Amino acid sequence: MQRYVIRRLVLFVPTLLLVSLIIFTVLRIVPGDVAAVILSGPEGERHYTQEELEQVRSQLGLNDPIYVQYGRWIWQFLSVDLGSSLFKNVSVSEELASRLPVTFELALISLLISLVVAVPLGIIMGMRQDTWTDYVLRVVSIGGLTFPPFWTGSLIILGLVLVFRWMPPVTWVNLWEDPWGNLQLLIFPALALGYFHAAVISRMVRSTMLEVLRQDYIRTARAKGLREWVVLMRHALRNALLPVVTIASLQLGSLLSGSVVMEWLYTLPGMGSGLIDSLQNRDYPIVQAFIVLIAVFLLAINLAVDIVYSWLDPRIRYE
Repeated sequence: MQRYVIRRLVLFVPTLLLVSLIIFTVLRIVPGDVAAVILSGPEGERHYTQEELEQVRSQLGLNDPIYVQYGRWIWQFLSVDLGSSLFKNVSVSEELASRLPVTFELALISLLISLVVAVPLGIIMGMRQDTWTDYVLRVVSIGGLTFPPFWTGSLIILGLVLVFRWMPPVTWVNLWEDPWGNLQLLIFPALALGYFHAAVISRMVRSTMLEVLRQDYIRTARAKGLREWVVLMRHALRNALLPVVTIASLQLGSLLSGSVVMEWLYTLPGMGSGLIDSLQNRDYPIVQAFIVLIAVFLLAINLAVDIVYSWLDPRIRYE
């Protein structure tokens, strides 16, 4: 296992280099110029000359050949110096440090909600196949797949305002400073995201439970007189969770990289909203750092899933 983990860690390097090269090239190809955005001002009302534009581009190093810019950025990255924002007077590291905990906390709460809801529901649907309980829970799960999270999130806000005459707070508070205020900010977008992902996981748990419960070793365990909860928890559920681990890891990756709309809808200062602002302002260093960091998270999650697989199923070996 140790040799396998080391090989996977070594493969991180070419993968991240390829991701960095792609995002660096794409940002230089798309229309727009950060120097023009800086000179035109926040509202775009200021006028500037071509000489001023070239001067700002020269100061930012944008007139250098693209391979020189890429080499400079990679060297800064390897030196643990992510550079500074081209648009805001802040370093990329500070921007990441302020936004990453928001997205990470939202993703973890959403995934926790989805797992706490989906796994028991999937077990119940598998045990009560083709009963009215199964039909009702399947309708609920299909509803989660049908309604996109931003629509569910909008309905939550509308219901809170119209029914309870209460609006979720919009000013961000740190978890360690005000846990209750922090929970009020995150619980509703987390519920919207968790409902959507719980629908996927619950249907996967149902399918795997139905497959596992028909295996010979389950019938043997029941024939030996084991209690039903022992058969389910110690024999069936552990094997049924193998595909669920894969789905949950993919969903955690999508939560870390795809919560842009929910952060914008609930005015959360996370990576998603920061990425949108940086793209609008052509702030290359922040966008590049965000994308590479997301790639690191996805690679780490995939490696962790492989390790968990070998723990859940001793038959799996990577050597």
